[in-house]
Amino acid sequence: MADLPFTNIESLLPHRKPFLFVDSIDSYDDDGCVCTRKFTDEDFFFKGHFPEYPVVPGVILIETMAQGGGAALSLQGKFEEGSLFFLATVNNVKFKNQVRPGDVVRMEVKNKRCTKNMVVQEGKAFVGDVLCAQAEWMCIVGKK
Repeated sequence: MADLPFTNIESLLPHRKPFLFVDSIDSYDDDGCVCTRKFTDEDFFFKGHFPEYPVVPGVILIETMAQGGGAALSLQGKFEEGSLFFLATVNNVKFKNQVRPGDVVRMEVKNKRCTKNMVVQEGKAFVGDVLCAQAEWMCIVGKK
């Protein structure tokens, strides 16, 4: 098992700044994981997404949860090295509260189904104890 929290996320995902949205994997097992991301004033989308009242776009919260779930599966060695996760479907999305610059988001991701070619997960994004977003998604697993 990796030392937790695990922060070398770039070793697990092909994403890079400014589109890498996971800071750490705080726990994981076969059922899912908990990951975190701190959004800052430096995040590129705040300059144009309600610049007078910056808010993390909902699609970024979904991407953040999906990246966290995929990174944890990669950390566990569930897929061949170099595998890529392509978001294929997003269902049952609900946005409950805003995420703003300076907020630390805790993602709780559950694995619903995992095969060598596909992953189905569901997740919730919290700031503190406040639920901000939830969704289910499917990723197709492929190679370059």
